[in-house]
Amino acid sequence: MSPCIDLTDPTVCADPLAAYRHAQEAAPVVTLTAPGMRMYAITRHREARAMLTDRRFAPSPASYAARPDVPDEYRPYLRTMQEQDGPGHLRLRKAVAPAFTPRRIERYRARIAELVDRLLDDIPAHGGTLDLLNGLARPLPMAVICAVLGVPAADQPRWHSYGAMVSAGDGQAFAAAIPAIIDDAMAVLAAPEDGLVTDLLSPKTLDDTEIVTLIWHLVLAGQVPTPLLAAGLDALLRRPDQLAAALDRPAAAVEELLRWCGPQLLAVPRFPSEDVVVGGVPIAEGSPVTVLLGAANRDPRVFPDPDALDVRRNTEGHLAFLHGAHFCLGAALARLETAIALTAVVRRWPHLRPGEAVRAPDPATWRLTTFTAIL
Repeated sequence: MSPCIDLTDPTVCADPLAAYRHAQEAAPVVTLTAPGMRMYAITRHREARAMLTDRRFAPSPASYAARPDVPDEYRPYLRTMQEQDGPGHLRLRKAVAPAFTPRRIERYRARIAELVDRLLDDIPAHGGTLDLLNGLARPLPMAVICAVLGVPAADQPRWHSYGAMVSAGDGQAFAAAIPAIIDDAMAVLAAPEDGLVTDLLSPKTLDDTEIVTLIWHLVLAGQVPTPLLAAGLDALLRRPDQLAAALDRPAAAVEELLRWCGPQLLAVPRFPSEDVVVGGVPIAEGSPVTVLLGAANRDPRVFPDPDALDVRRNTEGHLAFLHGAHFCLGAALARLETAIALTAVVRRWPHLRPGEAVRAPDPATWRLTTFTAIL
């Protein structure tokens, strides 16, 4: 029988990475439990990478048990690309992938840098202390999304409220706001500006429902830089040698931060279409299976001295953005805005020191609820 991790255990919530790394050394597959939930979890990198490309494992509506209850007219927009598989997923992926290539995303570099500088200009220094979570990390992703989607300036405060719900972990409020988010996505599609939406419309290989679904889901998935930037910058400020190295190679630093403190600790569960064996553990058809990303990305079999933050290391193969057909579509955008923001903060305030950092007690995400720095 595989080892068991209780996700409600306060020690697991307080330091899930330690719990998951301990489990990793015990077995390649463990069992996660919580009230009303039991699933298998892969702890090691090799087995995780293999599962993520195994066609016998697929997401399903059951992967999204917390699907919000919305009026009937909004239901067609709830089935995002993330929960599709097979030919349907491949068709959508091929249609939208060209708009998200690193080369296409690079054209937003100057605009993102401008947004970062504007946010940094507006951060007050209360007694020499900067609130970099609320002043930069939380508003930046939605500011970028508004820019790439061409959201009118008058509507942007509403969009920022949606992003704030996600970055604060307020899932209930976000679910209640989904109809309004979809309405706003429809408005963007009706009058698109040059950018991501026009890319999706030329040539138009998606119908309006699919484009609106992609836009509103970007609001949710596009918040990755908030926890990554906050946790990553705090970690670098506490390690001056790594901070100096990060300035010389910001793109590599972002990859190491994704490996070391990536926000998503558990992958969306998948379900095998037949009885399978993973890491010597038999798993019955239809059983939910996740990946402990926080463990797989610190697997010493792949990453030497994995608990050390080292921006000079080879991070090739980390799973922060998953792997295979469901590799994160917005990875290039998240990487670019995180790298720009990290370097902008440190170059503006080269003598910045770490302040207070408080992490949310959550077994599924690595997310700070407080992050300040001292001038």
